[in-house]
Amino acid sequence: MRSGLIGRKLGMTQLFNEQGAQVAVTVVQVKPCMVVSQKTVEKDGYNAVQLGTDTISASKLSKPMRAFFEKKQMEPSKYLREFRVSTENMLEVGSKISADHFAKGQYVDVCGITVGKGFAGGMKRHGFGGLPASHGVSVTHRSHGSTGNRQDPGKVFKNKKMAGHMGVDRVTTLNLVVEDIDADQGFLYIRGSVPGPKNGIVYVRDAIKVAR
Repeated sequence: MRSGLIGRKLGMTQLFNEQGAQVAVTVVQVKPCMVVSQKTVEKDGYNAVQLGTDTISASKLSKPMRAFFEKKQMEPSKYLREFRVSTENMLEVGSKISADHFAKGQYVDVCGITVGKGFAGGMKRHGFGGLPASHGVSVTHRSHGSTGNRQDPGKVFKNKKMAGHMGVDRVTTLNLVVEDIDADQGFLYIRGSVPGPKNGIVYVRDAIKVAR
């Protein structure tokens, strides 16, 4: 198990592969990520590395975070993320990894926060069909219909699919292919779509549900 990377989703574009087929890809910009701390089995009960990227002024940090970076004598990082690693893949504090950490053609998992949609109805949020256009239905064509039961149990069950807040969920998309890499500019071209809005922060790691 290797460390992942912190990246920024720039948007989608298209590439043409070696067979000449058009492929839709998402461009993820990866700036060099520095290892700011380690977690070990002996001390913390598990192996992990904490990565930081994008510098930020120390005045914008809380006092505990300022002390954290001062103790390590490092420039403060705006984004921090911990990745589980195996013992043989542990990275030294201060080392940097960039886009060439991944290889063209390999499978990756991408994690991000989905686009917020605000308060959404049942049709948009859950794909309900809505009520008929006629036969006595007026005004409530897009409602989700009855939600309750008879006298027993006489209540609406928890987790019933209803209208409500949609989006801003942490989602991991599995088994996406790295279509191409531009190591000089730090770009990963990942086939298909990844969670999150443009300029949103995403986390890329080796796929865990395919054969190594």
